[in-house]
Amino acid sequence: MENRTEKYVENLAGLIRKETVSVFERRPSPEKFREFHELLKETFPDISGACEWEDFEGSLLLKWKGRENKKLPVMFMNHHDVVEAPGKWEHEPFSADVAEGRLWGRGTLDTKGGLWAMLQAADELAAEGFVPERDVYFESSCTEETTGRGARMIAEALEKRNIRFEMIFDEGGMILHEPIDGVKGTFGMVGMGEKGNCIIRFIARSAGGHASTPGKNTPLVRLGAFMAEVDRKCPFKSEISPVIKEMLKRFAPYMGAAGLVTGHAGALEGLLKAVMPGLSPAAGAMLKTTLAFTMAQASEGRNVLPQTAWVVGDMRFSHHQGEKASLMALKPIADKYGIEIKIIEHGINSGLADYNSEGFRLIERAVKAVYPEVDAAVPYVMTGASDSRFFGRICKNCFRFVPFKIDEQQLNSIHGLNENINIDTLVPAVDYYKYMMREV
Repeated sequence: MENRTEKYVENLAGLIRKETVSVFERRPSPEKFREFHELLKETFPDISGACEWEDFEGSLLLKWKGRENKKLPVMFMNHHDVVEAPGKWEHEPFSADVAEGRLWGRGTLDTKGGLWAMLQAADELAAEGFVPERDVYFESSCTEETTGRGARMIAEALEKRNIRFEMIFDEGGMILHEPIDGVKGTFGMVGMGEKGNCIIRFIARSAGGHASTPGKNTPLVRLGAFMAEVDRKCPFKSEISPVIKEMLKRFAPYMGAAGLVTGHAGALEGLLKAVMPGLSPAAGAMLKTTLAFTMAQASEGRNVLPQTAWVVGDMRFSHHQGEKASLMALKPIADKYGIEIKIIEHGINSGLADYNSEGFRLIERAVKAVYPEVDAAVPYVMTGASDSRFFGRICKNCFRFVPFKIDEQQLNSIHGLNENINIDTLVPAVDYYKYMMREV
């Protein structure tokens, strides 16, 4: 075990040190990511030699040929681009320092760590001469943190080849202790789907003028009133979806007296709609569309009234309300304040995987085999986005889970400061993926 851990730390550290930042404002050259591809080949020589490689502008698709073609193929996904790492870190973000039983650096959790674990598992199996029963694909994009272009291109290419998948395993949930307030236990949180992501510009206009004679209802005032009303009177519908009902049902035995309520989510739906937002922001966001205001622009002069002012909203629409209905819920409030609504980027309906399917049962068995201390694998709806949203057209069951045990600090470090991973979760993560690849 100790030798494996030392080797794994060394291999993952090498991937972390290779900077692969992608940002919205700049489209980086694929060459940076192709250099990372070469590092993958050096780090995982056996699976690299066993696979067919395709490069999609820096995003990767690998095919590991199986023994027969009677079964549909499966896919394992992560991504190799990372977000920027501003601010003062305890350990430099691309140093891959080892301290306090942890490996530190941008991408350790999101998601070079997951990419490393799945390829490390495949590399060891390939070195043993193992050949999967069916075709196994590996996908890793370089645009997950920005446009999603790489995954979209790969999904479209596979669709044109008429390739369908029985199950896809992407990044998403992890293993958490007490994932929601009041739930006493440790759980593998498996994303069954994700909310759609629509980016909107809300625009207020006027004739402008000098700040010394402002008049009433200037653009910024109207935008402020609009945002305040949306924040105060959320216009979106709450609903306890079948996935959330199943999540609450599985949590119920670990919630004491409160489990009597959550275990009967259907009968007590009204009460749960009122209670869940108080458990955590994430729990509340699972129930309905959300809208966060993220950017703004108005006059360029301190003494000039803007002719045009706008704010950008990041809307994550629910499965039960969808993009169109969510926008319609906003329209009466926008009209009230004379606000125009302009869609910058439409979202994608990801669909929801089936928690009664063989894919979910396989995840359950793998988690229990590798992490016997985990109480249960639990389905939930992701509020963030992943590359697997593009693959719904070729696979009905896309699961979002990486088998790392993390704590609250580590969860908050994703896209934040001091991202790190526990060294003692590396060996189990590889064993999890080995189990999955043997069993699929």
